[in-house]
Amino acid sequence: MDSLLLLCARCILAQHPLPHILPGLCPVLFQLAFLDGKHLVLRDLVAAWPIQVLNFQQLMRRRELLGDHHFIDYIKAIIQAVVAQLRRELEEPGCDFSKRRLRVLDMTGLPESLCSCSPDGLTVWSSTKALAKAFAEVSKHQQDFQRHEPKRHKGPSGAATAAQQPPGVDVHANLYVRKDSYRMLCNALQTRAASPLHLKCHEFYAENISALKIVILLECLYPSFLRRVELWYNNFGLTELLLILPHLSRFPELRSLKLLDFSMNMRHLTPDLAIVIRCVARHLGMLPSLRELSLGSSQLSGNLRQILCNLQSPLESLELGYCSLVPDDLAFLSQSIHAPALKKLDLTGNNIYQGLLEPLQLLLKKTSASLLHLDLSNCDMADSQVDVLLPTLLCCSRLRFLGLHGNSLSTATIKDLLQKTLELPDLHLLVYPYPRDCYKEPLPENNWDCGMDDELLAAATLEFSQILANSGRTDLVWTYNPYGHKDLDYFSM
Repeated sequence: MDSLLLLCARCILAQHPLPHILPGLCPVLFQLAFLDGKHLVLRDLVAAWPIQVLNFQQLMRRRELLGDHHFIDYIKAIIQAVVAQLRRELEEPGCDFSKRRLRVLDMTGLPESLCSCSPDGLTVWSSTKALAKAFAEVSKHQQDFQRHEPKRHKGPSGAATAAQQPPGVDVHANLYVRKDSYRMLCNALQTRAASPLHLKCHEFYAENISALKIVILLECLYPSFLRRVELWYNNFGLTELLLILPHLSRFPELRSLKLLDFSMNMRHLTPDLAIVIRCVARHLGMLPSLRELSLGSSQLSGNLRQILCNLQSPLESLELGYCSLVPDDLAFLSQSIHAPALKKLDLTGNNIYQGLLEPLQLLLKKTSASLLHLDLSNCDMADSQVDVLLPTLLCCSRLRFLGLHGNSLSTATIKDLLQKTLELPDLHLLVYPYPRDCYKEPLPENNWDCGMDDELLAAATLEFSQILANSGRTDLVWTYNPYGHKDLDYFSM
């Protein structure tokens, strides 16, 4: 049964046009428009928003509000309402705008479930395209208005004065760009100086575009807001990275840099490559706020010290998945300023069997007081390595996530691991591998395509579930599925 508040709110939203709304009612009306699937009403509500700030993340804290709607329609409706407001303000140059309507639209907190629920595949990319189109619309209307209206008006003394410009709206957002949206976003960002729509990017994601295009976009962003840059599948090497890195130093709040699937092969060090690595390290050292670094799939192989040597402050999150690490890399890391500060460590895909076990133990001892997230998936660990590592793992008393998927472990070893990690009070999620003895036939080395015996897997899973149920740890999840869960994000740690 609906509460009296919801019944009254629905009565208000049913009126057209919307009546004057008290600021205190705005959040519940916004949430109700989402809950009832009324994106057109949401557009009218935002157009009449009497508060200067609309923070999407704060308004959508209740997950039941997300429902199962076409969320791209809601995002477009909100942006269209802002565009309509700016058009009205451009057409009313004599009005006092200082106390009117929305001034800050914060869209940085779009819920992740929007991505999975929307048939349009809503992601940050979808909202980026909607924002870019809004820029184009506002810019075109502004140009048309200026062509048809006198640029100057007579003041009280008869002198010509410039027409009053509306203060505009700041839009805080995360931007995702790829080949098919680059030109649109580039045009939008390059008109920012003259536009009443001010796009403040907090997180910048680029997929499969050239280093030069990334530089052009970065130069268009406001320096004071950017906190994360993430570059995906760009097939870059060290040369392209050196083109980008100098342009990141203009962002004083940049805390997270993720360079994923870069083609950086440092296995065979030459004098020229050593010079390039020193240049990369120097530019990384010019990012004073950097706390998270991802170098996924880079062939570091003994060069981790050279890459990190110029950083001014300790890292709190370090992702080194599939980086072909050697013992010297982990030995350096355990002795560095970063070890005691690390909250997240991802070593996925590095072969622990090849001499990394002992330096990994030392590293985990140094990080034990701070570590929250540890991923050792696909590290070619067998029962004996886990048996040796387990006492050190249990020293990481603050651990929330432990990933071990893709290692060749027996049911007995996994059972022992699960039972003993019950001692970790903050552990929320443990992803274990498919038990080695649950395959239909002996598992060939490095071949995970053999058929799984569903009955054996179901029996093992049932046994694990019973252990968890008997423990009373209702807050803890054990699963062999490496997908469907959210990694611990640096900004939520």
